[in-house]
Amino acid sequence: MKTLKYTLACLMLISLAACEKFLDTAPLDSINTSNFYKTKEDAIAAINGAYQPLQWPKLYNMRIWTTDIWAGNSLVGAGGGTDGIETQDIANFVTSTDNAAALDVWRGPAPGILRCNLVLENVPGMDIDQDLKNRITGEAYFLRANYYFILVRLFGDVPLITKAQTPDDDLRPRRTAASVVYDTIIGDLKRAIELLPQREAYSGADIGRASKGAATGMLAKVYLTLGRYDETVNLCQRVTSLGYTLNENYTDNFNPSGKNSPESLFEVQYYGKTSYSFWDNENQASWVSTFTGPRNSDFVAGGWGWNQPTQEFVSLYENGDNRKEATILYDGCPSFDEKEYKASFSSTGYNLRKFLVSKSVTEDYDGSPANWPVLRYADVLLMEAEALCELNRTGEAYGPLNQVRNRAGLDNLSGLSQSALRDAIRKERRIELAFEGSRWFDLIRYDNGQYAAAFFNSIGKTNFSSKFLLLPIPQKEIDANPNLTQNSGY
Repeated sequence: MKTLKYTLACLMLISLAACEKFLDTAPLDSINTSNFYKTKEDAIAAINGAYQPLQWPKLYNMRIWTTDIWAGNSLVGAGGGTDGIETQDIANFVTSTDNAAALDVWRGPAPGILRCNLVLENVPGMDIDQDLKNRITGEAYFLRANYYFILVRLFGDVPLITKAQTPDDDLRPRRTAASVVYDTIIGDLKRAIELLPQREAYSGADIGRASKGAATGMLAKVYLTLGRYDETVNLCQRVTSLGYTLNENYTDNFNPSGKNSPESLFEVQYYGKTSYSFWDNENQASWVSTFTGPRNSDFVAGGWGWNQPTQEFVSLYENGDNRKEATILYDGCPSFDEKEYKASFSSTGYNLRKFLVSKSVTEDYDGSPANWPVLRYADVLLMEAEALCELNRTGEAYGPLNQVRNRAGLDNLSGLSQSALRDAIRKERRIELAFEGSRWFDLIRYDNGQYAAAFFNSIGKTNFSSKFLLLPIPQKEIDANPNLTQNSGY
């Protein structure tokens, strides 16, 4: 059985090949594994395979964006009843160990980690161009760090596997302390920064690959999560020195015709309709417009009504904030594709506008080519502002904070106490990065969870307790691997 598991895992990797776009797939009927990792095409195909799990519903094509529902920015909406019950349960803090969303995000990174490990074990010894070898190795370090960053924030201690397992290995690994996992993430990202080229080195089908800026920004986010503020500031300023800028218009970050823009550090790449089913991992269509378009509205292809913003969230917008009409559909908002929004389309009176893809782009529910924004320069600026505030360098924090506010059409802030400035930065992150999968991770890191408890109590979710800062280890995984232990309280 061990041999079968390992063989299948390897075949899953080597059945991927490079096509026109670096994340397209072309399954092969058969391949001789002894001939793999011989040519540069083999190395490129292998790293392409390491990107692909990012695209799947277990991660960015569904579960990551639904974390904003967990975080109280929105409700599931959708078809009502048990539609999205696993997301409803997490958001209402009645999460059980058989929760399907928890199982998805536990399993989602595993194929990517395996593929990164195989690249890191094989590509450095290949006889190929050194610059290409460095780039591919750097991509693998970046991707492995991102997969583990997702896991450790959601579950705490997780099994740390940094080499491809063989039949002789213990295939029932124990959980590794989160501190050790973070050390590995930091080491991987430092190596990625050294090895990766700047984004300008990419052209054609390679645009969108991990770059030096992506790794630098991701490491800044790791340090911010750990409260290492001096290092956060230094890395954020390094990102600025690499030439990243805010787009003039906020909406450009989500326009499928403007992907991988000057503001983008890293996006999950999608290319639209393929011959694969919408529900297959191999599809190249983003789900978010299809899922979040207003139900029964004919606004977009699909339109299943998920992720409906709450009144509490919408009330946070300041007068004149141009992000409101770019993010939210509301009664009296500007029309969408010459269609007028009705509050009756949603149980809260609001729907998302941010990620909707016009029918002029695709008339097919399985055809959206929109990328998913993992890390933007606006996030980097707000990380810098937050870290400066926490260092009590409040005078310096206004610069990056006000850059984000000014793009939104808002006036500068100044003269606030450290506590008031902290609150302003946290609010700015919530608005600027709304529904991009950041809010939950912010909530659980602020004030060691005390901020989350106060927030959820303020919106009536009084059953929240500190155990919900982490998801349960799925019972299916514990049944299969008795060496796994459960998170406290579940």
